[in-house]
Amino acid sequence: MTFIRTRNATAAATPLAPPTKDDGTTYVFEMIYDGGKWRGYADTPTELLVGLIPEYPELESPKERAAARIRLALRLQVQLQAVLATPEDLAQCTPEQQQAILAPRDTPPVLNHWDAPVPLVLVTTFYKPTGRLRRPTGPENSLLWIEPDDEWALLRSLAEIGVIHLGVDQDKLPPNVRGE
Repeated sequence: MTFIRTRNATAAATPLAPPTKDDGTTYVFEMIYDGGKWRGYADTPTELLVGLIPEYPELESPKERAAARIRLALRLQVQLQAVLATPEDLAQCTPEQQQAILAPRDTPPVLNHWDAPVPLVLVTTFYKPTGRLRRPTGPENSLLWIEPDDEWALLRSLAEIGVIHLGVDQDKLPPNVRGE
């Protein structure tokens, strides 16, 4: 597996040129992660996940890899929820909404609808169709979903909610990532 990691340049610095492979070609994926501290480069989603789950290549079974993706999703869920729950926005929530936001995530929130001023971060694994819980409804951007069901879904969902930034060379995407 090839995963190249470089420290990200500061906003004031000139961005570094992306690394190239021995044959001079560029990598398919670029990921900015860890709060913008790092840039990672790889040719597959599996390789790219090494930046987020360093032990990922050593995990041999699909079950072990799935468990690692779920653990990452839960950790990032808690971190992002803490960032989103500013005291000002949290004060505008009802006591029930505050409880849902601040509750430990060892048990996924069970609710029908979410329209609080603070978005709720959820992991798809626990909600239908994959899990047993009914998916809550809500206005656009009120629910932020992390989807660890497969490698590409996880990366895509993290990019959609702003946890990582993902650059993709569309011309080099493998068919299983394009959805073909």
